[in-house]
Amino acid sequence: MKIICIGRNYADHAREMNDSVPEKPVFFLKPETSLIVNNMPFFYPGFSSEVHHEVEIVLKVNRLGRSIDEKFAHRYYDEIGVGIDFTARDLQAECKRKGLPWEMAKAFDGSAPLGRFVRKNKISDMGNIALRLDLNGKTVQKGNSADMIFNFDQLISYVSGFITLKIGDLIYTGTPAGVGAVRIGDRLQAWLNEELLLDFFVR
Repeated sequence: MKIICIGRNYADHAREMNDSVPEKPVFFLKPETSLIVNNMPFFYPGFSSEVHHEVEIVLKVNRLGRSIDEKFAHRYYDEIGVGIDFTARDLQAECKRKGLPWEMAKAFDGSAPLGRFVRKNKISDMGNIALRLDLNGKTVQKGNSADMIFNFDQLISYVSGFITLKIGDLIYTGTPAGVGAVRIGDRLQAWLNEELLLDFFVR
């Protein structure tokens, strides 16, 4: 199982990070050891002092596929959920300055909390899914799948041109604006269409 993460898929987030809006999807990978499930806590790593939250809609791949045509991409997932792409922003900035890869800032253990999934057929409009993250009861990130630069089917088609998708693979589809730091003791709650799917603490 692999975790495929899409970067800069909301224009407002690209702008807040002083990055350009991509012409093609940007993606990177996290290992399976990044996952946190069942609302277990995230333990703040000792190697960073600036871990940021990035809430994302997550697709779960349900069939094997490679070089998938966009018109068939909707067949490759039937569940949708929510997750957090934790980023050690201080390590990321250092790697960027040196022109180095920055997996250490994105792919560390526990960097991908994952909430419950809902069946796709329970969602009336895949192009209009509300996404929200509350931090200690205050909303810090809000977005909608309508605001994505590349929609779900475009992402599946593009990524599968490079990497074979397998059953159980996860695609984190990008984060809206409002990313920010977390601290020990924080509570994070993530919602899709007003349904709470993820609820955990930072320890």
